Amino acid sequence: MVLCHTLPAEGSGKKPLPVSSVFQDSMDEFQSNNNMIAQFSLMDCAHTLPSGKTIEEKFKLNLKKRPTIFVSGKVGPPKQIPEKHLKTGHMLTKLLKGMLEPHAAKIASANDFKTKCLNKNICALLLKGGPPPKALKDAFKNLLSSYEDVQFASVDSQNMLLIGLEEHLPEYEAGHHRFVVFKKVSGGLDSKDGRLITSIAPLNESISFNNMSTLINGVKNGSTKPKKLSGTPQFKTRSKKLEEAERAKRERANKKKEAPKEKLSSSSTENDGSKEGRKAEREKRRAEHRSNNPDYKEMTPEQKAEMERKRRARMEQESQKWNIDGEEEGEAADDGYAGFEDGEEEERIEDFDDDDEDVLDLD
Repeated sequence: MVLCHTLPAEGSGKKPLPVSSVFQDSMDEFQSNNNMIAQFSLMDCAHTLPSGKTIEEKFKLNLKKRPTIFVSGKVGPPKQIPEKHLKTGHMLTKLLKGMLEPHAAKIASANDFKTKCLNKNICALLLKGGPPPKALKDAFKNLLSSYEDVQFASVDSQNMLLIGLEEHLPEYEAGHHRFVVFKKVSGGLDSKDGRLITSIAPLNESISFNNMSTLINGVKNGSTKPKKLSGTPQFKTRSKKLEEAERAKRERANKKKEAPKEKLSSSSTENDGSKEGRKAEREKRRAEHRSNNPDYKEMTPEQKAEMERKRRARMEQESQKWNIDGEEEGEAADDGYAGFEDGEEEERIEDFDDDDEDVLDLD
């Protein structure tokens, strides 16, 4: 922060003007609180630069408005402080803290929600269910100083309701606060950027600095995958009618999540002939066998391979014993077989054909 203060020329015999009390009181207040977030300097704004312009002309200052104080640096190009904030040193201090200290954006409208939160790369939103306690204020203040690349915002959930967002959060209760992190997927507010699409990662644990910090870190490093929202949440004034509609929507979403679990649990206990049912029956019998044989030990891969080798050897021996593959074409398997007489053969073949009609097709 800079105060325009021109010293009299040397040898003029004039005394320098006193430093503005507003400027001095603000600097003393910062020093007393050990919170020097700004540097306080004096500058001769009538000084002519090499370009031929004075500092007053270059920074577009109005020296007629006294004291002439401007800020620059973190807040951007040099900007003169309006006179309404220069009545007392405390008013100037309050303005500087609002400009220089990190703070959460206050969401009061749908436009605020889009511009101050959803359009940011990552936005952490606190949904207040009432006046926040000091512990929560301190935790949020620490988050602000720890994550300068994250936009923080807050909204009064007592009076406002976010349509399309409530079903993804813990249910609203008066006096309870909720926390959620948004991550922009694509798009923006300009039509050329396309539709704004965002994703959400709610905090389903108690609100504390550690839990909120863990969620933010997870969204930033990718270990927590936010859920993509199908539409942009809408900002509405809370009413009983909207609360009932959101409650019904939440119940439908919960039923949809529980339906596959119920189907899986019912099919896992009954063998209905399906693939899952047969598998469940095998698992059930396997578990019963193991429970009835406490000395049972799972076979190692080597033991399973040896058992398979012996099984194949037995099959090979049986194959050779019955000469399944050894018969030559045209050679009868039984030398004592004389065959059927012509009439007897036809009669037996007809009997076999008749029996086939009574056989059930089990396949």
